[in-house]
Amino acid sequence: MHFIYSKWTEQFGNQNGMTPFDSLWNLFQDLLSIAGGDVSQALRWLNQIDKEYKITEQFDGNYGIGDFINEMKERGYIEFDENNSVMVPTSKTNRSIRQKALEDIFTQLKKGGAGQHKTSYTGKGLERQPESRHWKSGDDISHIDSTGTMMNMLKHSSINQFDLREDDLQVYHTDHYTSVSTVLLIDLSHSMILYGEDRITPAKKVAMALSELIMNNYAKDSLDLVAFGNEAWKIEVKDLPYLQVGPYHTNTLQGLQVARHILQRKKFSNKQIFMITDGKPSCMIEDGKIYKNSFGLDRKIVNKVLDEAVKCRKENIDITTFMIARDPYLQNFVREMTEANKGRAYYSSLDNLGEYIFEDYIKNRRKRTK
Repeated sequence: MHFIYSKWTEQFGNQNGMTPFDSLWNLFQDLLSIAGGDVSQALRWLNQIDKEYKITEQFDGNYGIGDFINEMKERGYIEFDENNSVMVPTSKTNRSIRQKALEDIFTQLKKGGAGQHKTSYTGKGLERQPESRHWKSGDDISHIDSTGTMMNMLKHSSINQFDLREDDLQVYHTDHYTSVSTVLLIDLSHSMILYGEDRITPAKKVAMALSELIMNNYAKDSLDLVAFGNEAWKIEVKDLPYLQVGPYHTNTLQGLQVARHILQRKKFSNKQIFMITDGKPSCMIEDGKIYKNSFGLDRKIVNKVLDEAVKCRKENIDITTFMIARDPYLQNFVREMTEANKGRAYYSSLDNLGEYIFEDYIKNRRKRTK
C-alpha cells in the first residue's frame, strides 16, 4: 500500500473543516493499523512523516505531536496497559478505525425471520407500502386498505344497502425484512504481502467495513469472524484493525469448513460467507498433516475447495469473495469457486477499494429458485 502526502495548508483544512487533531488523527489511524496496534511504533512513524512533510508547522506553532498525544489520551483513544508501561489503543479507537471503511454490502436477500434487511419480496411483512392488492387467504387483516376496499364495495352496492364481498377486500403491499447469519473470513497468509504489495491492509479495511455495517445497522443478525493461514481460527471484532500476516500458507478449504460448521448451528433463514483473500489456496490438512504447494494452483487443493463450495451451496450458504489481487489466474480460480457456489465475487485493486468489478452469479440468470 502506498501513501502519498502533500503539504498541509490552512486553506485545505478550512475547506474540510478539519482541526489539527482531526488532520493527525486520520493519518494516525492508518499508521496504527499498519503497526498492528503498536501505538509507540505508529507515533514514531508519525514523527518521521511530520519531520519530512512539516505537517505541524502549518498549525502556526500552536499544535504539536505532543499536544496530539495528550488529546488522544483525553478523548479516550489511547491509554496505558495494566502495567502502566505501554500505551495501547482503546475500544473507542478500534471502533473509529472500523467506521472509516463502512460500506453497504448486503444484497439479494431472501425472505426470512424478522430482521432489518429489506428484500425485493412483497407479501406479509413489516413495513406497509402505499400500493395495495386484492386480499387472499392468509393475509394479515391489520394491513387492509380501508379506502380501496370501500371503493370496491361501492361499485356494486346500492344507496339503501352496502354489499361487502370477499373480493372487495384490498390489503397493502408490505416489504419483508430478514435476519442473516454471516461468517467473515480473512486471509492472513504470507502471499498477502508478497512481491512488494501490501494486500493485508486493504483486506483489513474491507473486513472492518463489513463488520461495522452489520453491527451498526443489523442488530438482530449474527456475525462470526474467522482468520485462516495454515489453519483457520475464530477471532474477535476488536482484533480486526491489528491483524498481521504470518508465515502461513493459505488453507482456504479449512476456512470455508469452519465457516460452514458455524453456520450449521444458526437458525436464521439466510446464511452467508464473506471471504477476503488474494485468491490462492496453497495448503490443506490431510491425515493430520499439512499438504502444501506454493508454486501455482494445485488441482488437488483446488478441487477440495470447489467441493466445499458445492457443500455450502447445498446448505443454502452464499459465498461472496472480496479478492484483493488482480492476477488473472487467481481471478480464474475465484470464478470457478463462485460458479460452484452460485455466489458472488468482487475484485478490488490495491489502490482503490471502491473500484469493484461486480460479478453476481445470482443476477446473471443463475439465480437459485426455492
